[in-house]
Amino acid sequence: MSSARTPIREIVLTPIAFRDPPLLNAVGLHEPWALRTIVEIRIDDGLIGLGETYGDQGHLARLHQAAPALVGLDVFALNDARACVARVLGGAIGDDRHGLTGQINLSGTVDRVFASFEVALLDLQGQLLRRPVSDLLGGAVRDRVPYSAYLFYKWAAHPGEAPDRFGEALDPEGIVEQARSFIAAHGFSAIKLKGGVFPPEQEVAAMRALREAFPKHVLRIDPNAAWTVETSLRVARELDGVIEYLEDPTPGIDGMGQVATRTPIPLATNMCVVAYDHIAPAVERKAIGVLLGDHHYWGGLTRSRQLALLCETFGIGMSMHSNSHLGISLVAMTHLAAATPNLGYACDTHYPWNSADEIVAGGALKFVDGALPVPTSPGLGVTLDRDALARAHERYQRCGIRVRDDTGYLQRFRPEYSGKLPRW
Repeated sequence: MSSARTPIREIVLTPIAFRDPPLLNAVGLHEPWALRTIVEIRIDDGLIGLGETYGDQGHLARLHQAAPALVGLDVFALNDARACVARVLGGAIGDDRHGLTGQINLSGTVDRVFASFEVALLDLQGQLLRRPVSDLLGGAVRDRVPYSAYLFYKWAAHPGEAPDRFGEALDPEGIVEQARSFIAAHGFSAIKLKGGVFPPEQEVAAMRALREAFPKHVLRIDPNAAWTVETSLRVARELDGVIEYLEDPTPGIDGMGQVATRTPIPLATNMCVVAYDHIAPAVERKAIGVLLGDHHYWGGLTRSRQLALLCETFGIGMSMHSNSHLGISLVAMTHLAAATPNLGYACDTHYPWNSADEIVAGGALKFVDGALPVPTSPGLGVTLDRDALARAHERYQRCGIRVRDDTGYLQRFRPEYSGKLPRW
């Protein structure tokens, strides 16, 4: 083996659980525990590269399937690593319950598994080269990455538990108060509401209440395809001049195209365009104006940079999707956004909802005026708090949840609930 190579010696996968509030969305209710998997890739000189990915049992099984085959590969051989993942997975296509991201194919499954390891490999590369990950992606074009206040309708507590620190938000007044608390704590200048929970009229009223309370803030709403084409058009007319973009109002590329060609408000998605072979039909139908990238399912940070070039080519704006996550994912998102010149919108993040259970050394990452400073130390710029990781793994073992099921959880309390989309 050439001395110029730096082979992978060991890969350790640690499933974890952390508290998730009772957040409502178009297909149900968040369970009390969110799942993730922490990836550690180790090399002979003791350096460790970190990654964070989904924790559902199907995805975790595919990670365990792929990891042994990567041992011995050079940490710089990302193309070889992805090819290896593809060979190991063969024809296995997995479920995706990670973020309402729509249908996936075999290539998408490979991208989801490879991305889990690719971030950790880039972390190692940065440490070996003594450069931050953003430098490996072409160099940071901004030193801070803005994020949005990600608002949810929510219950005061999970059934049977005491009220949580966030409080109830089930009407426009509750949503405005939630926004006030997030902005006071983190300084956000963009606000996104997860809709698709109540009739559109109530959610339009919430957006108007937000506009009145925060006249200078950028506003967005995401009903996760809960509306028909005609309802989407009606809401778009009512919110014209109020919102920056309308995210996934209706299902599918065809439906989105019907709405997009009849409203001046840009449509955004992380549901109908979630793989590279979705881009051509979306462009042909003029279905979207903004794509919400996510390195967890677009194949990692390097392939997401390629996605950004495709968006630039076709005049599609870029933001960033999120689901429940911790700090390793957040810093990876931040490095990617910093090195993506055409990412022109504040990124989404669930982080304020989940950060109390942070596992990186130093505790919860801090937003400054609504943005996260781009790390400048080698690699991702974070290390693990081993005690916090052990506690998170113990929570995983005890919590009993192995697959995200928002619909099933809500049906425990509302048996009549179906989760069917579109609903209005």
